[in-house]
Amino acid sequence: MSTYIYNTEEEYYDEYKKSYFAITKLKGGWDCMRHYEILANGCIPYFIDIEKCPQNTLSLLPKELIIEGNNLYDKLKCKNVNELNEEEITEYNGLTGKLLEHTKNYLTTEKMAEYILKKTSFESVSKILYLSWDINPDYLRCATLHGFKTLFGRDCHDYPQVPHIYKSEHIDYKSLYGKGISYTNLLEPMLHNEKLDDTILEDIKNKYYDIIIYGSYHRGMPYYDLITGIYNPNEIILLCGEDLHCCNYNNYLKNGHFVFVREL
Repeated sequence: MSTYIYNTEEEYYDEYKKSYFAITKLKGGWDCMRHYEILANGCIPYFIDIEKCPQNTLSLLPKELIIEGNNLYDKLKCKNVNELNEEEITEYNGLTGKLLEHTKNYLTTEKMAEYILKKTSFESVSKILYLSWDINPDYLRCATLHGFKTLFGRDCHDYPQVPHIYKSEHIDYKSLYGKGISYTNLLEPMLHNEKLDDTILEDIKNKYYDIIIYGSYHRGMPYYDLITGIYNPNEIILLCGEDLHCCNYNNYLKNGHFVFVREL
């Protein structure tokens, strides 16, 4: 935590906004919130060893454009900003525009939610149950939940409620992982329907929801036995957002579930 030198999102984002490049790399896993924060703030990621990333990991990241960014950095790194010529500035701005466009079209939380629904052929669903066991911060679970809540509002019900993604005066967001930057304090509280908390078992038994999503099957799968007795296997979607894991996703695939794994 001592390496987190920024106290607010504004400070942190501003550093990217005024920078031409920002370093990012493999840490615990290839995927990282930092990649998206750099891209969304109009900065070019200098991604060390991106060429070594497995094909099916970071599959939606614009790897070829990022490699172009690496090459551009290598070409410009010995120059001061005021030494850049018009051609170099044009090249930089052109690449930044392409990266921003890709980010808007493929990498927002809403686009990630749409991607999951498209890949599972559930683009026409109207009600989603998004289940967690451990409600502590998990970037993938929190980001995808935000995407589904943005698309479906109260018709995507998170149970139990993941409190830190909602706006509140009673949560110390800075005490959370990464000081809560980028994934907390985002949704209006009214987007969680507390009445559905009270009828969760009845609603599962009555198949009130069209599909079930487990935000992190590694961190717990509440009501799984009940749900598999009522829902078809392909109506259950499992997410794995872990950096390092011995992932048993093949077992769930054999059971007929859809599984999305962050680090293959």
